[in-house]
Formats: sequence, structure tokens, C-alpha cells
Amino acid sequence: MPRSPRFDLAYVPQHIIQRGHDGCACFYSPADYRCYLVQLLHASFRWECAVHAYVLMPNHVHLLVTPSHVGALAHMMQSIGRNYVSYFNATYHRSGTLWEGRYKSCLIGVDYLLICQRYIELNPVRSGLVGEPSSYPWSSYACNALGAVEPVVVPHAEYVALGLYSEQRMRAYRQLFEWDIQPEVLRDIRTYIQQQRALGSATFQARVEETLGRCARARPAHRPRKQPQMFE
Repeated sequence: MPRSPRFDLAYVPQHIIQRGHDGCACFYSPADYRCYLVQLLHASFRWECAVHAYVLMPNHVHLLVTPSHVGALAHMMQSIGRNYVSYFNATYHRSGTLWEGRYKSCLIGVDYLLICQRYIELNPVRSGLVGEPSSYPWSSYACNALGAVEPVVVPHAEYVALGLYSEQRMRAYRQLFEWDIQPEVLRDIRTYIQQQRALGSATFQARVEETLGRCARARPAHRPRKQPQMFE
């Protein structure tokens, strides 16, 4: 059965997740994380994709990216995969695949943009790796919330609108983390990335459906798939 085409629109953000094959680790050492970030920087620049948020977990990756044209995101991910897997296999004297099939992605409406950023940057906290997002070194939180220099991160307009100047924006952004993401919102984020649809308001979904001629809403959930907490 042929694969369904991805939901892909120019200048519409996408939430991306790519997991290690069979839940295996994709990163072992700090050098591995740094290598991936270098590849992400080069590929996002090459294919004109703006990276707003990321987290590199031991066995999977989350990204929030806005492509400048249809197909740009796929090219970016292919470039990263090709170069990082070559590095990883050479470093650890292995061969074969590293990732669990194709990456998953879903479109994100502006009303969910900052929620999705928080979801991504809180992943290490939900997984129990750290007690607060600032303690995890391999995410965009230090850049978005604390002003750390991070060449790969390009602020989205919704983030820029948080304040007139950088310190005001960062303070407002940190305040967003004082509230938990509601369970139903967490469920929607996970459902939409799993089904690879378009997460946002009804107006946003209607616009996506009119443009792409496909249903943008998620199907009703059935029995949830069990996953270890680290894999969220």
C-alpha cells in the first residue's frame, strides 16, 4: 500500500519526531549530540528551514521547524540522517539503520506554537532525566528562555511577540513554564504527531483541508499504545 503524502505547506511550522530503531540509543557521548546539532544547523540553512525548538533525547529527537517551501523539510531531514548516521556508524563500528523508519511530522497552527515548544523542551523533565528544563544541555530551552547563544535556533513570530526586547521575551517565556500543559493538550499533541495531521484551531484545520484536499483532523483515539515514559 503506498504511503500517504505528508502534510506539508510552506511557512507553516511542523512538529517532527524521529526515534531510534527499536528504541535504541541515537546518542552516546556529548560529541554525538554536538555532531547532530552541527548537521541540523547546516541542513536547516541549506534547505531554508527555520528551527524554533529542539530536544535531543538519548533515543529520539523532537524538532519544531518552519520550512520555506514544500519539500524543504524532507530534504533537511534526509541530509541530517545521511550525514549523522555515517558519523554514528563510523564512530561505533556498526552498520545499518539508526532510525525507526520515516520521521513523523504534523503541521502546527500558531495557537499551538508556543505550547508545542514547551512540550518539546519539557521532554527531559517528563522523562525523569532532569528536574527542570534548564538542567538538560541538549535542548533549545537555554536559548529561548535564558539567552544562550544557539546558532541553529530562529525565533518564531509568536515567540518574538512575547516582548519588545529580548530580556522581556525570555522572562515571559520562562513564565509559561510555571504552568503544566493540560493532559488533554498533551494527548492531542501526541495523537496528531502519531497520525501526522494538522494540530490547531478549527479555522487552521479548515484552511489546511482546503489547500491540501485532505482531512486534517485526527481520527478518534482507540486503545492507547503503551510506551515507556522516556519515549514521549
